[in-house]
Amino acid sequence: LIDAREALLGAATNGKDASAPLSAIADELAYLEQHHKVELQAPLAAAIKAKDAAATAALLNRAYKAEIERRLEGASQNLGDYQTAKVLVVKSKRFLDLILPSLSEGDRKAADQALARVLDAIGNPGVFGVGAKPADAAAFTDAEKALMAVLAPL
Repeated sequence: LIDAREALLGAATNGKDASAPLSAIADELAYLEQHHKVELQAPLAAAIKAKDAAATAALLNRAYKAEIERRLEGASQNLGDYQTAKVLVVKSKRFLDLILPSLSEGDRKAADQALARVLDAIGNPGVFGVGAKPADAAAFTDAEKALMAVLAPL
């Protein structure tokens, strides 16, 4: 999804053929549509065909929001496994970084802070157990809700 962004935005801007990048991300979009109740494939193809770069960017942001939600749900389910949870949260940060420019300054800071709290809530195994910090499921849930509330308008 991240790699396809430039190709899809370029196709929406200058009318180039977007069938290759769209087919490359079709499986990811289908998964998000099925599991996160967002409609992406048909509107994205229509926006690109209409050369509407703003709508294309908005739909990509909606897909990235669903990816963030997906990865944070996975991290929540794996709070007992620090490494897996951390990887999922860090990957969600990559999607958030693409969304941040379309948010207001206040929302950017709130989203960054919420994701930092999510990362903090997964705990830390420490070094050979020294400095270990257990995962805090309640703090994780609160921070995840705060992040998704900031991203809700997308």
